[in-house]
Amino acid sequence: MVSFATEKKQDLNLLSRIAAGDGHGENSSYFDGWKAYEENPFHPIDRPDGVIQMGLAENQLCGDLMRKWVLKHPEASICTSEGVNQFSDIAIFQDYHGLPKFRQAVAKFMEKTRNNKVKFDPDRIVMSGGATGAHETVAFCLANPGDGFLVPTPYYPGFDRDLRWRTGVNLVPVTCHSSDGFKITVEALEAAYENARKSNIPVKGLLVTNPSNPLGTTLDRECLKSLVNFTNDKGIHLIADEIYAATTFGQSEFISVAEVIEEIEDCNRDLIHIVYSLSKDMGLPGLRVGIVYSYNDRVVQIARKMSSFGLVSSQTQHLIAKMLSDEDFVDEFIRESKLRLAARHAEITTGLDGLGIGWLKAKAGLFLWMDLRNLLKTATFDSETELWRVIVHQVKLNVSPGGSFHCHEPGWFRVCFANMDHKTMETALERIRVFTSQLEEETKPMAATTMMAKKKKKCWQSNLRLSFSDTRRFDDGFFSPHSPVPPSPLVRAQT
Repeated sequence: MVSFATEKKQDLNLLSRIAAGDGHGENSSYFDGWKAYEENPFHPIDRPDGVIQMGLAENQLCGDLMRKWVLKHPEASICTSEGVNQFSDIAIFQDYHGLPKFRQAVAKFMEKTRNNKVKFDPDRIVMSGGATGAHETVAFCLANPGDGFLVPTPYYPGFDRDLRWRTGVNLVPVTCHSSDGFKITVEALEAAYENARKSNIPVKGLLVTNPSNPLGTTLDRECLKSLVNFTNDKGIHLIADEIYAATTFGQSEFISVAEVIEEIEDCNRDLIHIVYSLSKDMGLPGLRVGIVYSYNDRVVQIARKMSSFGLVSSQTQHLIAKMLSDEDFVDEFIRESKLRLAARHAEITTGLDGLGIGWLKAKAGLFLWMDLRNLLKTATFDSETELWRVIVHQVKLNVSPGGSFHCHEPGWFRVCFANMDHKTMETALERIRVFTSQLEEETKPMAATTMMAKKKKKCWQSNLRLSFSDTRRFDDGFFSPHSPVPPSPLVRAQT
């Protein structure tokens, strides 16, 4: 009799290596947190004990402005009485170049989000199904299976899917350190390049995210120049992911690689490429508007042909062209978005500061990089995973652990703050407060003993250190009867 496992293996043998394999990268704590949320999503009335989604980098703070514009401009949709006269022109077959008015509007918007310091040629705008499709298209254009891209750490976990899964390309980590704010240095780039060479991985390019996901930092002018010079000297490509260009706030400044190359003499622009989308800056991830902008003519030509596999619908192009051509609306949206991001960032960081929880100083993006290294039992990724499981399944906050972002230092977590309303943010901060206060109360005896043994040592951080050997603290009695965070029966704090 053939076993189930044997039958399953035989079934997989009928499929391609991609279909039978697990190269998607979904077997990660980053995606596991999403699954926990989907099984028990928070709702203030229907499911107040559910998991709050803090793992989704989405800008929902200006949805009211979007709705207001759509109601004011029904002609922007071909499915309304005001816009139906254009139905036949828009709904018929459109080639992969995209609607001219769409490419012109996107180019203009890209200029505006870069403070009008650079110009973008609409004829170099290549559309794709979101930044995911754009990244894969660039990878297909620049590298062969087995080639590699250098990627500074920590980096977005989705890159393992976007750039590797179907292309066969390798991602070579460039190790950055918290001691200098995870800055990208030429020394780190050289070390990663040499490691790739020793591993027989031909390096075809360097991929940087600016502003950074997950750090929320921006690259300054000198750093960007060093990256351009490094890639030019090596004869490799520089891919700049700039999908968070308009999410800076406060005194933070975004500088595009498009601006920097204007200042570098003899720059080989054939090696410069930008990935952009409207998912983050405009809060429109569902519309799947991704952009490849390349200074390389051949890449533009081939990427445009490849876009046939992931075009933006003509109806969406029509809507976006109308919206982005409304300069008064765009100006108001960008200005208001920055103000609301700044206010939300201040709200969450003030809350964390009050609890003695650290975070990387940065003012861009839809998230922050939270430092919980002092809550780990040991400085290992096993301890990080254990703490993450407690936070997701007991505290019921889906935050993303640094290990899933390929951070080489355990204890960092990405926390998204722009995808919820004010009340939900308050609930999330209250859950964190209850969690840390309970830990502090339960570890006071341990802290007292430590103080007696080492009187000169400052141990306020140790008071919050988790003792994972005592799993009773995560049993039903861990949270007080009045806690807004009921204990979950799903998962204990065990590996």
